[in-house]
Amino acid sequence: MALVRFTASLNNTITNAYKGGLLIRATGSNSGKSDVLETFSIYARQSTSSAELSRILVQFDTNQISSSRDTGDLPASGSVSFYLNLFNAETSKTVPRDFKLVVKAVSSSWEEGMGTDIELDTRAHSDKSNWVSASRTTSWVSEGGDYHTSPVFSQSFNTGLENLEVDVTSLVEEWIAGTKTNYGFGIFLSSSYEASSSGNPSGATSSYYTKRFFSRGTEYFFKKPTIEARWDSSRKDDRGNFYLSSALAPASDNLNTLYLYNFVRGRLRNIPDIGTGSIYVDLYETLGGDALTQAVATPATGGYVSTGIYSCSVCLSGTYTTLRDVWYSGSTQYHTGTITVNSFSAQTNGDSDIFVNQIKNLKPLYNTSEVPRMYVFTRPRNWSPTIYTVANSTVETTIINSASYRVYRSIDGYEAIPYGTGSDLETLMSYDKKGNYFDLKMDLLQPGYEYVIKLAFYDDETNTWKEQKERFKFRLAEDEY
Repeated sequence: MALVRFTASLNNTITNAYKGGLLIRATGSNSGKSDVLETFSIYARQSTSSAELSRILVQFDTNQISSSRDTGDLPASGSVSFYLNLFNAETSKTVPRDFKLVVKAVSSSWEEGMGTDIELDTRAHSDKSNWVSASRTTSWVSEGGDYHTSPVFSQSFNTGLENLEVDVTSLVEEWIAGTKTNYGFGIFLSSSYEASSSGNPSGATSSYYTKRFFSRGTEYFFKKPTIEARWDSSRKDDRGNFYLSSALAPASDNLNTLYLYNFVRGRLRNIPDIGTGSIYVDLYETLGGDALTQAVATPATGGYVSTGIYSCSVCLSGTYTTLRDVWYSGSTQYHTGTITVNSFSAQTNGDSDIFVNQIKNLKPLYNTSEVPRMYVFTRPRNWSPTIYTVANSTVETTIINSASYRVYRSIDGYEAIPYGTGSDLETLMSYDKKGNYFDLKMDLLQPGYEYVIKLAFYDDETNTWKEQKERFKFRLAEDEY
């Protein structure tokens, strides 16, 4: 599964809003332990040109992200996107509409604090971050926090009830590489929406009060601030989906990718004499019995994918029905497999297939430490086997080239893992000779609830994703079992 979430390690709301009575600003207030974060701009409440602002600070432990990359749980830079997610917190107070928030990198260290209320000038917590100070010993260079001028990210809000979801990949990669020190994010209204009492022409002359998000202290499992890593980890092994080259298909569909998985005592291991180098593949036609003839004069050059996994891509013309693929290097042969060959054919109707699906290895109960591989069996709904077929062969699954999944909580429909069918394709399924599959990280889900898996297949005719009718249920245990 190509989705990993990292929860915030620090957060706070800092403000220069006036206390009750509108005489003293609560610049020493701290809400590091509040269950919400908020940003606002209030214009002309204390006087005809007064400005009151609130900003959000959020920091994540990038050592966790770096460690995940070192262990191979995250791909290299350029192959993964990072998104900052903050989740809307409903409030009885007025919610601003039609505004923009900016996200900037904080440029100096700060302390979270133990305060819970931004409306109180909590001097007992003024040794932590607030509007004027980053910590007990250090003041901000500029009140309201110090921020790098670049990069700057932004998101517009129409109703004011939206979540914040911003692609912050460039900044996170800077933190990981050490070219910029990680002091977290500052989130606040852009300059044209923040009120100004200093004559700044870009300052707002209207109030935007108040946009709230849940903090890391919230009781809601799925609502904490996160950095979400997303990438396409789908592996398309065409051993069960091998097609001969045809004028009916574009070049990309005439190419078949084959994989070799080197399991040693149940674990993937690099082939010692190859390591991360090249491996070669010869294709042979089966003539009958043990007789073979080479189908391609020049061997395909395969390469390293990840620990113990190698792949090669081939394009083959001819009239073959069965092939054997031989993986080797030098005089050492590592594996011989069998491939059933298919051919493309045109149709006289444009009806889209309707499928029947089943996750055959789904268990009723899981725990949070598990990462099960879910295999999806698919066949056309109108498939009608003969008695001979049922009695004498294993029914083959239909491989779907573009399939995705989502997971939602059964009790209230909350979407714990949405379809990742955008540019990152983080929920795109893999396939091999056994059919489509995906790995589901159970620690992304809140224990103690029942969840539902839904599937969607891409329809090339309508250029849309079509959700399948089946619902696959499982429960996540409260404790390890």
